[in-house]
Amino acid sequence: MKILLCLFFAFSFSFASKVATIHVEGMTCPLCTTAIKKSLKKITGVTKAKVLLNSKTATVHFEKGVSEEALLNAIKDVGYTGKIVRIK
Repeated sequence: MKILLCLFFAFSFSFASKVATIHVEGMTCPLCTTAIKKSLKKITGVTKAKVLLNSKTATVHFEKGVSEEALLNAIKDVGYTGKIVRIK
């Protein structure tokens, strides 16, 4: 039983997801948020993306293997500038 519990925790932590808060410059309308969200969700390993116009932020839930650079490039690919504020 102890072995199974140890394996469960080891497996859970190895695939633990992270959450990034990204400040996004250049958004002016709801279409901007939609474009950024779609671009972020195209990245393999991104499980959830929420983009808010009023706070100019993107909150991205992603798996451990996704790089910060990939997130910023997805934002850049649709014409905006992103800066990571926090990662949990």
